[in-house]
Amino acid sequence: MKDALPDFAEAPARTLCTDCGVSRMKDPSACGAACQFIKPDYDGAESRVHGRKAGDGDETFFGVTQAMYRAALTPPKQDAQWTGITTRLAEKLLEDGAVDAVLTMVPDAHDRWKPVPAIITQARDMARARGMRMGYAPLLALLEPAAEAGHKKIAVIGIPCQVYALRALEEKLGFERIYAIGTPCSDNTTTENFHSFVDRLTDAPETVTYLEFRADYHVELRFENGRKELIPFLKLPISDLPADFFPLTCKTCVDYTNRLADITVGYMAGEGDQWLIVRNGRGAEMLAGIRNELTLDAPRSKGNRTGAVKGFITNTRLAAGGLPVRRMPNFMRGVMGWLMPKIGPRGLEFARARLEMKAAETVLHLEREAPAKMKNMVPKHVWQLVAPYGFKKSESRNPRDDTHQ
Repeated sequence: MKDALPDFAEAPARTLCTDCGVSRMKDPSACGAACQFIKPDYDGAESRVHGRKAGDGDETFFGVTQAMYRAALTPPKQDAQWTGITTRLAEKLLEDGAVDAVLTMVPDAHDRWKPVPAIITQARDMARARGMRMGYAPLLALLEPAAEAGHKKIAVIGIPCQVYALRALEEKLGFERIYAIGTPCSDNTTTENFHSFVDRLTDAPETVTYLEFRADYHVELRFENGRKELIPFLKLPISDLPADFFPLTCKTCVDYTNRLADITVGYMAGEGDQWLIVRNGRGAEMLAGIRNELTLDAPRSKGNRTGAVKGFITNTRLAAGGLPVRRMPNFMRGVMGWLMPKIGPRGLEFARARLEMKAAETVLHLEREAPAKMKNMVPKHVWQLVAPYGFKKSESRNPRDDTHQ
């Protein structure tokens, strides 16, 4: 395994940049065509990658879908974030010789939460990539070293902004085959900010080994001594975080579900399991490779998301405008934390709710902080998701014109 090279070029200063790695490559100007935050073309990219663009209905939410499952790896892999499907897919590709190398993230030697890009060439080394990282790391800067090392067939495990850039560049990279294993992403922040968040959750943050936002409206913490703790979403100190805790890039994400990956591995519609979206033949090929190791089921859908999304939009509008966010009284948080897993949207309805929330957040924050970017940066599917809540597409909107409540 080869970790990120120490002589990466410095990333040029850019607005709306998650340091995917393209700006550190030999031609940093490639960002102009590859960046998700400039002028994304999802219809064109989906047609090129998947053979067609996304249709109506749930594909507006989730992107091109060949098959969708609730899934669990049996038995779960040790130290995996969920059951270990993401790293197992890549591990199997290496075992079978389908790829020469996997580009992914591993933990920093001194900070388990800090991501470090790595080129992995041995299946056994994929174990090191298990688990969650939080922060930014230039994964795609490894594309050129991978090619120079003679790797012809690669897999890339990436978040949406990385996969979008990969797809924009892949035809020029010279690889014979690229498999893209995607994870949903948003609400990312710096590793330093993440540490400050964990500090607010527990008196022993240095002993936390696992943190996950679960589909049952709880955050799960695990500790070095084996202890587990569940914290209801409503009791999280989100409103106490500084305004710049989440950078504008992650408050204006237009691709939560990694629409250009061959297969997306997430949790939102999993109801405690993982959630798979197979998007094309390469995704189906990867799933077939480990199918006999998986428990698969059809995703379910329960509840109604509308009220939750409207409430989120109201609070997001206040936050985007610098106004105080409405807080639930402390005595009600425990009650609602108990009720939400029982009466709130679940399964696919939970996933739809989250995607509509992210779409609204994108529009509200862009119109406040970078209105000139709205014409080119907000793709069609985002406008479709927010339309039921009174948002109307325009090149640059005045937030004072909002009429939806």
